[in-house]
Parts: sequence; structure tokens; C-alpha cells
Amino acid sequence: MVIATASFTINDAITKLVIETMGLGQTIFIRGMFASLIIVALAWSRGALARPRHLMHPMVAMRTLCEVGAAVTFIAALAHMPLANISAVLQALPLAVTMGAALFLGETVGWRRWGAIGVGFAGVMVIVRPGFEGFTVFSLLALVTVMFSTARDLVTRLIPDEVPSMLVSSVTAVAVAVVGGVIAAATAGWTPASGGELGLLAAAALGLVIGYQFIIMAVRQGDISIVAPFRYTALVWALALGYLVFGEVPDAAMIAGAGAIVLSGLYTLYRERKLGRGKPAAESTSPAMGPDGL
Repeated sequence: MVIATASFTINDAITKLVIETMGLGQTIFIRGMFASLIIVALAWSRGALARPRHLMHPMVAMRTLCEVGAAVTFIAALAHMPLANISAVLQALPLAVTMGAALFLGETVGWRRWGAIGVGFAGVMVIVRPGFEGFTVFSLLALVTVMFSTARDLVTRLIPDEVPSMLVSSVTAVAVAVVGGVIAAATAGWTPASGGELGLLAAAALGLVIGYQFIIMAVRQGDISIVAPFRYTALVWALALGYLVFGEVPDAAMIAGAGAIVLSGLYTLYRERKLGRGKPAAESTSPAMGPDGL
């Protein structure tokens, strides 16, 4: 799990670095094409593409739409927010999944976990700081990313078990790349890419796939309630890379907000383990939470 979070965060840092000189749509398209080639090749080798009719399931289409929305809003926010800040906001995803499962899927959530959810989202508000100096519309985009990702994860639970996850990942990766190309064409945002930029985006795509594979290994071979807390090491990587690559120094509000999110998330996982349940919050560390477009 630690290697997976490191790979995902390295991908984010590279993407943030490249998007400074390359448009949003072009960055999504090129990185998405690299990722698609790798993921489709893996899916093909594992026989996951043998029954393409599975793609006709409406929940697969809905999940793809949610992933596209999450990818576009995430990268747009990433370009204008400190790496650690957006990473901290995304750590609220398990809490959002727990809340969504309670509201829409009939999951039972006790008052303790509702309290933890409230504390976690208060931490998000401290980081986003609506109405205060330092607030930007891109902070709202990070929240929209969480909303899209939550919907994606809830929809994923409605996809039949016989639909291979690699097939879903393949179509999602391709869809994200195509949408990136459409954005680039619509905004006239295409510029000649240098060899260095292409190399960086290829490395970012490889980071996605490595993270995806390691997260699958982690949840298949380890107790999810033990493995899941290590997803918060993403904050450590984001703080380190933000400082080393972009010279970003987190302020007190970011540290306080991130602390509230992490503590509430850990408490929620503890309560689910104590109750003998592996979801819904822990589910946010399952293979279904793979990178796809992100």
C-alpha cells in the first residue's frame, strides 16, 4: 500500500509539473493514451477483454462517466493547488463513501461514524477555507473530484462480479484519454510536445499502473482493515514532493485540516473493524479504487 500511494503521488507530481507548460486537455490525452496502452495490454494478457459485451452494462457506463469527471476536475485543480492540499482533500474519500453508502445504499452507520464523518469534512473545510483569503475556485474543484469519485465507488459496487475489473479499467482509461483530446481540440490547447514532456507523461502513466498493481496485491494478500490505514502515507509523499519539486510549504490550516481528516478516517476504519465489517470505508482501498483516469 505504501508503494502504491507513492506511485500515485509521483504520478500526480509529474502531471502537475507537465501541465505548467502543456494544456489541461493535452496533458490528460497524452498521459491517458500511455496509460491506456499499458492497461489494455495487461487486460488482454489476462483475458479480461474476452467478453466485451460486459461493457454494455449501464453501471459500467455510469462508472466511466464518473471517472471522467473525477479525472478532469482533479487535474484542473492539481494545476492550481499545492500537491499536499489536494492530496489531503482526497483523503476524505473513504468518509464520503461511508456517507454515500448510508444515504443511498442502505448501509447502517452509527452515530460514532457519523461524528467521524463530520470531523473529517470539517477538516476539509479548514483546508479549502471557503470565504477566507487563500480560497480559490480550484479548491471547489477538488471537492467536486471527491463527489465524482464517491459516486464512482458507489456505482462500482453495483457492477456484477462477473465483469472483470481490468476490462472496466481499460474502457475507463480510454474514455478519459478521449475526453482529454476533445478538451484540447475545443480549447485550441494543443502545442508541440517535447521529448522530455512525453517521457515525463509516460513515467506518470507507468506510475498509475504500478500503483494499481500494488494496491491490488495489498488488498488481496492483506487484511483490508490492517492495510487500509497505510493509504494515508499519500500525505507524506505529497508533502515531501510538494516541498522538493515545487517548493510548497504547508501552512498551519492545511496541517490541522489534514490531521482531522486522517484521524477521523482511521477512527472510521477502527469502528468498522470492531464491528467485523470490511466496508464501506475500507472499500475505498480496494482494486475498484484503482487509478483508471486519475
